[in-house]
Amino acid sequence: MIKIKIFPDPIIDYDFENVYRPADDTYLVVDYFKYYLDNDFFDGVPLENIRNVLDMGTGTGYIALSLQIMKAIILKFNPKVYASDILEEAIVLSKHNERLNNCETDIEFIKSDLFKSFPTTLKHLFDVIIFNPPYLPSSNIIQKNKIKKKIDYSWDGGELGFETFLRFLDEAKIFLNLNSNSRIYYVSSSRIDLNLLNELISKKGYERTYLNKIHIFLEDIYLNRLELKII
Repeated sequence: MIKIKIFPDPIIDYDFENVYRPADDTYLVVDYFKYYLDNDFFDGVPLENIRNVLDMGTGTGYIALSLQIMKAIILKFNPKVYASDILEEAIVLSKHNERLNNCETDIEFIKSDLFKSFPTTLKHLFDVIIFNPPYLPSSNIIQKNKIKKKIDYSWDGGELGFETFLRFLDEAKIFLNLNSNSRIYYVSSSRIDLNLLNELISKKGYERTYLNKIHIFLEDIYLNRLELKII
């Protein structure tokens, strides 16, 4: 996949101790959007149908800020961008990075454990939800002591590596816009049981489409798209 050059990257400061910094999985998501956003469509969906976008687990705010940059260049692409994270440190850092990119107050930030603290006014609002989730299995130390450092929230997805993501899928149905072709974009890893994960995703009422992947050392990282099954 060729990276589209017309979209500059956001300026990002880091909190190495607590907040996940942008990495190959982050760029996999953003580069896909750069490639499949044009003057009329966002990944095949007419731009006028993309009104509200959520970057779940925003971290440094890189994905949300990338969307803001795309909005400034593709004027017909003008969704309201929301960004959330479980860590207060991530929200503070993302707001700082928002100021660095001269788009202060443009993004609506929400500190929340997944959708737990989302107001009811956001129910069935989002046309697109993006989640680069914690997608690796817990370490033996975390499983034994039941204690996480703040940075562990960025990678520890549970004993199997996808318990957090499955909980997200259950809650996401309440916040997806059911009156449009709403979509979820997420990242997964070959280091978990993908067959089991895909089976559970289907049982929860989603159709999955594989979009792209990168290979890093002994691991494949996948970008996927979900849509609710039509009943």
